[in-house]
Amino acid sequence: MPFVITQPCCNDATCVSVCPVNCIHPTPDEPGFGTSEMLYIDPDGCIDCGACVAPCPVDAIVSNFDLTEETERYAQINAQYYADPAHQDYSDTPYAPHKPSIEVSEQGPLRVAVVGSGPAGCYAAEELLTSAGTTVEVHLFERLPTPWGLVRYGVAPDHQGTKSVTDLFTRTARRPGLDFHLNVQVGEHITHEELLAHHHAVIYAVGAPHDRKLGIPGEDLPGSHSATDFVAWYNGHPDFTDRSFDLTSERAVIVGNGNVALDIARILTSDVDQLARTDIADHALEALSRSNITEVVVLGRRGPAQAAFTTPELLGLAAGNNFDVIVAPDDAQLDPVTAAKLAADPHSMTGLKSTIIAELASRPTTDARKRVTLRFLASPAEVLGENRVRGLRIVRNELVSSAGERLEAHATAVTEEIECGLVLKSVGYRGAPIPGLPFDDAHGTLPNDAGRVIDPSTKTPIPGVYTAGWMKRGPSGVIGTNKKCAGETVQALLSDFAAGRLEEPKLDGDALRELIIERQPHALDHTGWEAIDLYERTTAHEYQRPRIKLTDTTTMLNIAENTPPQNN
Repeated sequence: MPFVITQPCCNDATCVSVCPVNCIHPTPDEPGFGTSEMLYIDPDGCIDCGACVAPCPVDAIVSNFDLTEETERYAQINAQYYADPAHQDYSDTPYAPHKPSIEVSEQGPLRVAVVGSGPAGCYAAEELLTSAGTTVEVHLFERLPTPWGLVRYGVAPDHQGTKSVTDLFTRTARRPGLDFHLNVQVGEHITHEELLAHHHAVIYAVGAPHDRKLGIPGEDLPGSHSATDFVAWYNGHPDFTDRSFDLTSERAVIVGNGNVALDIARILTSDVDQLARTDIADHALEALSRSNITEVVVLGRRGPAQAAFTTPELLGLAAGNNFDVIVAPDDAQLDPVTAAKLAADPHSMTGLKSTIIAELASRPTTDARKRVTLRFLASPAEVLGENRVRGLRIVRNELVSSAGERLEAHATAVTEEIECGLVLKSVGYRGAPIPGLPFDDAHGTLPNDAGRVIDPSTKTPIPGVYTAGWMKRGPSGVIGTNKKCAGETVQALLSDFAAGRLEEPKLDGDALRELIIERQPHALDHTGWEAIDLYERTTAHEYQRPRIKLTDTTTMLNIAENTPPQNN
C-alpha cells in the first residue's frame, strides 16, 4: 500500500529528494510549489519503499495502513491531487536538489550575519554552512533569549508535530562555524553598519511581526485586538505576557479566515484539559480555564471556495471532538461562476475544500457546549461599542467577476450586527522598517530581487545586504516554504561573493564577539539556549507536557547563565 502525506506537512521537500521514483510533488523546481498547501504522494507511483518517512522533519508521512479516523481523508487528498489533469505530466526522473557551491581564489572564510532565528534564518544558515567551495562562518542574531521564531511563538500549541521541525534547526545550530547570539537586538546592541564591518554580508530574516489594519470605525476599542497579539500571548512570547483579553462574553468574532484564524478558533473552544497537555503558556491556560466563550464566529469576505485556510487546517478543525463546527447551508452554497468551474474540473483541490465545507453544513450538531461558526461573504463594517466592544456590524458581500476571471467581493446593502465581546483581526501580517534600509511600505517587505535588497532610487542591489522569509516575499507559504526561499537568497549571496562584489570585512569574528560582550553582557550562545530548553522540558515531565515555557526574560537569563554546560 502507498504512503500518504498528512496534515503536519511543512513543505520543506526533504522527502522529495530521497524518493527514488519521483512520486512526491510539487517539487521545489515545479510550478505551484510556493503556493501549495502541502506535498502529495502519487498512490500509483509510490513503490512502498518508505524512504521518505525517516527524513520527514515533522512525521507527516505514514503508511496507508496506519491512517486513523482523523487522517484517513488524506488518502483521498493525495490521490485527488494527481487526478487533476494539471498534475499528471510530472517527470519520472528523480528530483535532484541544487546545492549551492562557489569557486573563489581565496578559501575564505566567508563571514555572514543572519538576523532572525526563525525558519528562514535557520534554513539560510544551513544552506551557507553546507555549501561547497569555501569555509563559511555564520553569526546568527536573535533579539530574544530563545530561538526558532515563528515555530516557538506562532505555531499553535496543539500542533506539536509541526514544532518538531526544530530538530533540524538544532542540528544546524550545532554545526561548526555557527555562532549563536541570542538576546542581542540589532539596532540597539549592534548597528547594521557594524554588522557589515564584521561580515561580508547580512541576511535579514526577521519575519513580518505586525498585523494589517481593518480601517473601520471602532477598530481600536478595548476588546478589539490583532490576531498577532493573541497568538503571541497564548504561545508565551515574553513581549506579550502582560496582555489581557476579555473572555467574559459568550461570543468572539475573528475577522479573516486563514490558518491563523482557525488556530485561534480551535484554541478558544478546545477542552482546557487537552490544552494542558501542550506547551501553551500557563497564563493563557489559566485565563482559558475561566473563559465564558461558547461560540467563535470566523468571518471570510469571499465564498467557501476562496477561503484562505488550507484543506488540512479545515480537516484539523473539523476533527475537534469538544466543539461543533457550524456552517449554514446558505453559506456553503457556491456562486455560479465557481460552481461552473468546479463542475468542469471535478478533481480540483479547490473543489475538495468546498466539498468538506458542504459536509460540515449537513453534519448534525452534537451536545457540545462550544461551537465554531464559519461564515462566508461577510466583511466587517464597524466595531460597535462606546467604552469597549459590544458587537460587530458586518456587511454581506457578493462575488463579482473581474479582469483575469478573478472573483472579487463587493459589498451589498445588506448589513447585520453580531453581538460579541471580543474581536480578533486576522487579515494578514506585514514587516517593520529596519533603520538604515529601504522599505516597501505597500507590501511590508524589504525591496529585493531574488533576495538581494534593492535601492529603490537606483534599482540596483545594495552590496552585502540580503533578505529571506516573510521579510523578503511577504506573509505567504508555510514553514518549509522558507527553505527554498532561503536557498535562493544564499545562492545570490554566494554568486556575489564569487564574483568579488562583496567588500572584505574590516574586522573579524573575534572582534565581533568582543563587541557583543561589551554591548550586551547578557548575550547567550547556543549552550545558554540548551540550558533553557532542558529546564522547560524537565519541568514539564511530571505534568506530561512537552515543555512548560518560560515567559520571563530575567528568569531565562538566570537559568542560562547559572547552569553548567551539558555533556552532549
